[in-house]
Amino acid sequence: MFDWLIVGAGFAGSVLAERIASQRGERVLLIDKRAHIGGNAYDRHDEAGVLIHQYGPHIFHTNSEAIFSYLSKFTRWRPYEHRVLAKVDGMLLPIPINLDTVNKLFGLSLDSEGLAAWFAARAEKREEIKSSEDVVVATVGRELYEKFFKGYTKKQWGVEPSQLDKSVTARVPTRVNRDDRYFTDSHQYMPTDGYTRMFERMLDHPNIKIMLQTDFEEIRNEVDYRRLIYTGPIDEFFEFRFGKLPYRSLQFKHVTLDRPWLQPVAVVNYPQTEAYTRVTEYKHLTGQRHEKTSVTFEYPCDSGDPYYPVPRAENMELYKRYEKLALAQKDVWFVGRLATYRYYNMDQVVGQALASFRRICAEVAPPKNRALASAVAAE
Repeated sequence: MFDWLIVGAGFAGSVLAERIASQRGERVLLIDKRAHIGGNAYDRHDEAGVLIHQYGPHIFHTNSEAIFSYLSKFTRWRPYEHRVLAKVDGMLLPIPINLDTVNKLFGLSLDSEGLAAWFAARAEKREEIKSSEDVVVATVGRELYEKFFKGYTKKQWGVEPSQLDKSVTARVPTRVNRDDRYFTDSHQYMPTDGYTRMFERMLDHPNIKIMLQTDFEEIRNEVDYRRLIYTGPIDEFFEFRFGKLPYRSLQFKHVTLDRPWLQPVAVVNYPQTEAYTRVTEYKHLTGQRHEKTSVTFEYPCDSGDPYYPVPRAENMELYKRYEKLALAQKDVWFVGRLATYRYYNMDQVVGQALASFRRICAEVAPPKNRALASAVAAE
């Protein structure tokens, strides 16, 4: 008998497994369909010995001291500020769009005040900002939208930006200075030994049993447990009662090159050309020294593992129907990007998991034999 069955060994499931096992002294069975822990943040050394991210680049950044402090229990950190270039009109230009982007693209010599005026002169007035297209054209105008956002967003999501919620492109700011950092959070780091090692330390507890390559549907009625935490797709949990929620998937082409470097930065976006959206070179992220380099070409698609909930109004309406079912479940918690149909960053998922643990502690009395359970676990 397990106190908790947790479905999914990514950030949401692993954080909750660690908290419940270490703080409540309860027994946890953590399962995952894949052959590894860490979810989409899983990293590994390829055949050449280069540390790569199996499912595309994952850069940790947060403004939350509490989230950073929690994860610091399980890893040391390497300072890293992420920079991205976009190949536009044959040039590699900073993204988010900044002063250098515009000056180089158009052969100008604007200062910050001049760039603000330049944007204002090209911005298209919108009575209401509803879509991802609205966000960009109302800020920087149609030409930059066409060059940097339209093609990339359509490849990434499979629909026109005008059909996507404003939150998608709102994640990418526009700057009038020369700040070329992709993120401006107070904490920007990479785990020194990689994400997988961090997850291994997080889950190294005698109260946690891990079963990989295990499908929830195959064991949900075969394992004895008191309570359930589910981090998978919410529509799958309810056997697609109202139909499938749209998710966007990804395919990855991992390549090792017999040269020390390929790109000047970790990620180069391709909004105008190529079938892939971006190319990632991992040694920039990890700081690893190696005579070879490994890169990943990223191809968005509709089929495959669900990665991104597609942010459209009709999809949220469908999710709300599933959410109503979820709220009626007894002793079941739905946590994480797929279970709550949200486009969360890693730190936001950790924050949601920690908040869920606080709610669990408020709603579920700890076992009376907690001290005994902890003592047994320590043996």
